[in-house]
This record gives sequence, C-alpha cells and structure tokens, in this order.
Amino acid sequence: MCLLTYLPAQVAPDPDALAYGARANPHGHGFAIVAGGRILVGRGMNADRVITEFIKARGEHPTGPALFHSRYATHGSIGIRNCHPFRLGGDARTVLAHNGTLPKRVHPGPYDPRSDTRIAAEEYLPKQPFGSIDTHRGARGLASWLGSSKLLILTVDPAYAHHAYLFGHHNGYWQDEIWYSNNSYLPLALRWPKRRRYLCGYCQKFDLHRTSRYCGDCGWCFDCETAFPDCTCHTASTTATSRHRGPRALPSAHHHPHQQASAP
Repeated sequence: MCLLTYLPAQVAPDPDALAYGARANPHGHGFAIVAGGRILVGRGMNADRVITEFIKARGEHPTGPALFHSRYATHGSIGIRNCHPFRLGGDARTVLAHNGTLPKRVHPGPYDPRSDTRIAAEEYLPKQPFGSIDTHRGARGLASWLGSSKLLILTVDPAYAHHAYLFGHHNGYWQDEIWYSNNSYLPLALRWPKRRRYLCGYCQKFDLHRTSRYCGDCGWCFDCETAFPDCTCHTASTTATSRHRGPRALPSAHHHPHQQASAP
C-alpha cells in the first residue's frame, strides 16, 4: 500500500497522521525537504526516529515543499536501501517517492533486491522516456504510464520549471493543506467506519471475533467506552447483584459504584 505525504511550502506536518501511516506501512520510512538550493533527505527503519527528524527539519526549513513516505513492501527486499525517496538517476538535486505498483517494465528480476520504484528512479525515468514533464506531452505520458499510482518529484535542478511535481493527486486526499496518497493516515476507526464496533477505542486492537463486551488486551468496554473494572456496565451489574443478595454484599465505603470513570 505505502503512504506518500506531500506538504506544500509553509505547511507543517501532522505528527499523528504520520504515525498512523507508519504503523500501517512499517517497512521503512523517509523524507525530503527542499531547503534553498539543496534537498534534505532522511531515511530509516525506525518510524518514531524518522518522524522526529522530519518534524525538526521541517521546522527549520518551512519555505519549500516536502514529502514523507512510509513503505509497505510489494517488490524488493525490506531495508533502508529501498526506503523512499530515491535520487533520480543518482542526481542529488532531484528525488522521487511513489505509492502504488508500477508497470512490469520496472519490476525486479528473481535475484534483484531493488523495489520497482528504485529501479524506475535509477534506470528508467532518468532517460525521460516521455519527454520533459514541463511539457504537456511529457506530463501526460508519465501520468498514463503511472496509471492509478501516485508519484511525487522534488527538485532544485534549474532544468525544471518547478520544485514539486505531483502525479495522481486526484486519487489521494487533501486534509488541512496536506496531501495523502491514501487513507492510511487516519486511525482505524475512521479508515473502516463500518467495522468500528470491532476496534478497541483505547489500545486500537482490531478483533472481528470478539466474544464479550471487553477488549481482550486492555479491558476496554465497548458498551460504555471505559476500562474494566471501572466501566459503568460492570458497576451497575455489581450494584444490582448486591441489592438482590442483601446488606452483606454491599460494596465497602471506599467503593463508588455509581461514579463513572473518565475515558482514557
């Protein structure tokens, strides 16, 4: 799946969205920021570290466009060398990141550890097979080749007319001035609203086979949305049982069965 995030100039990242995207796409992370006449690039397998580095670097360099990418591996090995973004033809002035599956022309062979995007960046796209993307014909040709994929190019090369080129933007989502290539930047409850009743509101565990009102991991109550044993459902049941059995079953003076615990 992967998640590609594009931030126009002067737009700050959403740390929560980046974290949700990294959790759903855990096979490596990377970022790029246009900072004056150069592009800052960072990559890593540890999502928290890379996100922290990106937020700090973005705060220091807010005036250019930027990208963040979290990978879900489909082609190529899992490792930092397949983390987006990639240099276009080895030129540090231009990088690209991608979400989707590219045509078979750039798929890796049986013993090639590279991803399809890496092969495209290193071998295929540097030849400009469709012409300059600053022309209508070149941009249309590349967009047609990409199909439903999304591709973002950042550059400081003066041969280009712009610093950022986003292909497939109509297949993504704009949220608070930030573009996301798919909805994996959202928490699970919003990503799959029809299955929300199976998602724990506290630990985010997703369990289609839940057999009780409580989350099997953390004890969250799906009925009153508080944690066991302090949920109102449990205390109400305890109170009713106590009244039925008589004074000996009443809770102690230190227990407040009618006091609702606040949700975490």
